[in-house]
Amino acid sequence: MQQWVHEIELEPAFHDIDVMEIVWHGHYVKYMEIARCALLARLDYDYPQMRASGYAWPIVDMRLKYVRPATFGQRIVVRCEIVEWESRLKIDYLVRDLQTGEKLTSAYTIQVAVDMATRQMQYVCPPVLWERLGVSAC
Repeated sequence: MQQWVHEIELEPAFHDIDVMEIVWHGHYVKYMEIARCALLARLDYDYPQMRASGYAWPIVDMRLKYVRPATFGQRIVVRCEIVEWESRLKIDYLVRDLQTGEKLTSAYTIQVAVDMATRQMQYVCPPVLWERLGVSAC
Protein backbone atom coordinates (compact mmCIF):
# COMPACT_ATOMS: atom_id res chain seq x y z
CA MET A 1 0.00 0.00 0.00
CA GLN A 2 3.05 2.28 0.19
CA GLN A 3 2.60 3.08 -3.49
CA TRP A 4 -0.68 4.78 -2.59
CA VAL A 5 1.16 7.49 -0.64
CA HIS A 6 2.87 10.52 -2.11
CA GLU A 7 4.44 13.68 -0.71
CA ILE A 8 5.23 16.98 -2.33
CA GLU A 9 7.19 19.92 -0.97
CA LEU A 10 6.28 23.49 -1.71
CA GLU A 11 6.66 27.03 -0.48
CA PRO A 12 3.54 29.20 -0.41
CA ALA A 13 3.79 31.98 -2.96
CA PHE A 14 3.44 35.62 -1.98
CA HIS A 15 0.06 35.79 -3.74
CA ASP A 16 -1.21 32.95 -1.48
CA ILE A 17 -0.81 35.13 1.63
CA ASP A 18 -3.78 37.05 3.04
CA VAL A 19 -4.02 40.30 4.99
CA MET A 20 -3.32 38.38 8.23
CA GLU A 21 0.09 37.44 6.71
CA ILE A 22 -0.72 33.72 6.61
CA VAL A 23 -1.75 31.38 3.79
CA TRP A 24 -5.39 32.05 2.94
CA HIS A 25 -7.41 28.97 3.90
CA GLY A 26 -8.67 28.32 0.36
CA HIS A 27 -5.17 27.77 -0.99
CA TYR A 28 -4.78 24.55 0.98
CA VAL A 29 -7.28 23.01 -1.46
CA LYS A 30 -4.92 23.96 -4.29
CA TYR A 31 -1.97 22.38 -2.47
CA MET A 32 -3.99 19.20 -1.94
CA GLU A 33 -4.89 19.14 -5.65
CA ILE A 34 -1.22 19.37 -6.60
CA ALA A 35 -0.37 16.45 -4.30
CA ARG A 36 -3.36 14.39 -5.46
CA CYS A 37 -2.46 14.88 -9.14
CA ALA A 38 1.13 13.81 -8.42
CA LEU A 39 -0.08 10.66 -6.65
CA LEU A 40 -2.54 9.79 -9.42
CA ALA A 41 0.13 10.43 -12.07
CA ARG A 42 2.40 7.93 -10.28
CA LEU A 43 -0.43 5.41 -10.63
CA ASP A 44 -0.85 6.35 -14.31
CA TYR A 45 -4.42 7.42 -13.58
CA ASP A 46 -4.33 11.20 -13.51
CA TYR A 47 -7.25 13.21 -14.86
CA PRO A 48 -6.45 12.72 -18.58
CA GLN A 49 -6.29 8.93 -18.06
CA MET A 50 -9.51 9.04 -16.05
CA ARG A 51 -11.23 10.82 -18.90
CA ALA A 52 -9.78 8.40 -21.45
CA SER A 53 -11.15 5.49 -19.38
CA GLY A 54 -14.64 6.98 -19.66
CA TYR A 55 -15.01 8.24 -16.11
CA ALA A 56 -15.12 11.63 -14.47
CA TRP A 57 -14.17 11.70 -10.79
CA PRO A 58 -15.76 14.77 -9.17
CA ILE A 59 -15.04 15.58 -5.57
CA VAL A 60 -18.30 15.13 -3.65
CA ASP A 61 -17.01 15.74 -0.13
CA MET A 62 -14.03 17.57 1.34
CA ARG A 63 -13.14 18.27 4.94
CA LEU A 64 -10.25 20.31 6.26
CA LYS A 65 -9.02 20.84 9.81
CA TYR A 66 -6.77 23.85 10.21
CA VAL A 67 -4.36 23.44 13.11
CA ARG A 68 -1.68 26.07 12.53
CA PRO A 69 -1.22 28.55 9.69
CA ALA A 70 1.45 28.31 7.03
CA THR A 71 3.34 31.50 6.26
CA PHE A 72 5.21 33.10 3.40
CA GLY A 73 8.65 31.52 2.98
CA GLN A 74 7.79 28.46 5.04
CA ARG A 75 8.59 25.14 3.35
CA ILE A 76 5.72 22.70 3.74
CA VAL A 77 5.09 19.06 2.89
CA VAL A 78 1.72 17.86 1.62
CA ARG A 79 1.26 14.12 2.10
CA CYS A 80 -1.65 12.31 0.49
CA GLU A 81 -2.71 8.70 0.80
CA ILE A 82 -5.47 6.67 -0.81
CA VAL A 83 -7.39 5.06 2.07
CA GLU A 84 -10.57 3.83 0.31
CA TRP A 85 -11.11 2.65 -3.25
CA GLU A 86 -13.92 0.08 -3.33
CA SER A 87 -16.99 2.28 -3.77
CA ARG A 88 -15.36 5.70 -3.75
CA LEU A 89 -11.90 7.21 -3.85
CA LYS A 90 -11.02 8.67 -0.45
CA ILE A 91 -7.71 10.43 -0.03
CA ASP A 92 -6.34 11.63 3.31
CA TYR A 93 -3.98 14.62 3.47
CA LEU A 94 -1.52 15.92 6.02
CA VAL A 95 0.15 19.31 5.62
CA ARG A 96 3.15 19.85 7.85
CA ASP A 97 6.15 22.12 8.28
CA LEU A 98 9.13 20.66 6.42
CA GLN A 99 11.71 21.65 9.01
CA THR A 100 9.90 20.79 12.25
CA GLY A 101 7.35 18.24 11.08
CA GLU A 102 4.67 20.22 12.92
CA LYS A 103 1.12 19.48 11.72
CA LEU A 104 -0.52 22.45 10.01
CA THR A 105 -3.64 21.00 8.37
CA SER A 106 -5.31 17.64 7.92
CA ALA A 107 -7.99 16.88 5.38
CA TYR A 108 -9.67 14.35 3.16
CA THR A 109 -11.42 14.33 -0.18
CA ILE A 110 -13.95 11.87 -1.53
CA GLN A 111 -14.39 11.35 -5.25
CA VAL A 112 -16.87 9.12 -7.02
CA ALA A 113 -16.74 7.65 -10.49
CA VAL A 114 -19.27 9.02 -12.94
CA ASP A 115 -19.76 7.32 -16.30
CA MET A 116 -19.14 10.11 -18.79
CA ALA A 117 -21.43 8.61 -21.43
CA THR A 118 -24.47 8.22 -19.17
CA ARG A 119 -23.57 10.74 -16.43
CA GLN A 120 -24.54 8.06 -13.91
CA MET A 121 -22.69 7.80 -10.63
CA GLN A 122 -21.07 4.41 -10.14
CA TYR A 123 -21.66 2.75 -6.78
CA VAL A 124 -18.57 0.58 -7.17
CA CYS A 125 -15.30 1.95 -8.45
CA PRO A 126 -14.63 0.81 -12.01
CA PRO A 127 -12.13 -1.99 -12.69
CA VAL A 128 -9.64 0.45 -14.23
CA LEU A 129 -9.03 2.03 -10.80
CA TRP A 130 -8.51 -1.37 -9.20
CA GLU A 131 -6.02 -2.24 -11.94
CA ARG A 132 -4.07 0.97 -11.43
CA LEU A 133 -3.97 0.36 -7.69
CA GLY A 134 -2.75 -3.20 -8.26
CA VAL A 135 -5.57 -4.83 -6.29
CA SER A 136 -8.02 -7.51 -7.35
CA ALA A 137 -11.78 -7.09 -7.19
CA CYS A 138 -13.56 -8.87 -4.40
